[in-house]
Amino acid sequence: MVIPPWENQTTIAEFVLRGFSSIRQLNIFLFMTFLVFYILIISGNILIVLLVFFSHHLHTPMYFFLVNLSFLEIWYTSNIVPKMLLIIIAEQKTISVAGCLAQFYFFGSLAATECLLLAVMSYDRYLAICQPLHYPILMTGPLCIKLASSSWLCCFLLTAITMVLLSRLTFCGPNEIDHFFCDFTPLVHLSCMDTSLTETIAYATSSAVTLVPFLLITASYSCILVAILRIPSGTGRRKAFSTCSSHLTVVTVFYGTLIATYLVPSANSSQLLRKGFSLLYTILTPMFNPIIYSLRNRDIHEALKMCLSKKPSFLLG
Repeated sequence: MVIPPWENQTTIAEFVLRGFSSIRQLNIFLFMTFLVFYILIISGNILIVLLVFFSHHLHTPMYFFLVNLSFLEIWYTSNIVPKMLLIIIAEQKTISVAGCLAQFYFFGSLAATECLLLAVMSYDRYLAICQPLHYPILMTGPLCIKLASSSWLCCFLLTAITMVLLSRLTFCGPNEIDHFFCDFTPLVHLSCMDTSLTETIAYATSSAVTLVPFLLITASYSCILVAILRIPSGTGRRKAFSTCSSHLTVVTVFYGTLIATYLVPSANSSQLLRKGFSLLYTILTPMFNPIIYSLRNRDIHEALKMCLSKKPSFLLG
């Protein structure tokens, strides 16, 4: 019987995340920059959640999905950024195999969930603009809960398939991952087993949760564009477009960074450049989302003014 070569090798118990070791002289600057970004992400998204929760006029389907997106962004960045900060400032670069797999699982699940949530939000805007009279009847509270919960459940279950296949791989060295978090490609390349099945299934599931929502978003906005162009007055067209411009901007930024990161041929881009692209969707996109949704949103502005104008109860006489 032929013994597979990996059975004669020692399996590793932990990985080493190299992070930004090639620009170590900028460690303090990078740490402070990413720490500020992380604080802005957490505070901005928590503010969105609290404003929607305490403002009754924001209890609509659009803001219900926005709360889901903000909660996702908080979890998404908290899965990656704290460990990245430790790598930069304290140079605690090691992470256990189990911890690395867990980080990838939550990263993959949350990124896929964001794709579906963005598709659901585009469908909500489609109904609001293209079928305004039927919108309250079609987009009911129970339907919103079903759409959001199915997005979360579907993506976590699909990513679990890849996670199970990854956990069955043997890693026997080298154990260095040239990245600041446990992404699929650098992780699977460290295995000393045949990974073709794992890569094929991972490619199939990731394509399903990114391309299908993207096609749905494209179809929704095609219909929205046609409906807006049919509005006779310029004021009406601008008002209709303003209700979906924020979401369209977020979709463009999110999918643009994903395409730049995963569809740019690795042979034509340095690893440092790919890390830079990864920073766009792991840090910058979650940071800009609350800004984009609140910058030109009159409802958010009014809710914020109402909260700021309320006096604390202990000052009321």
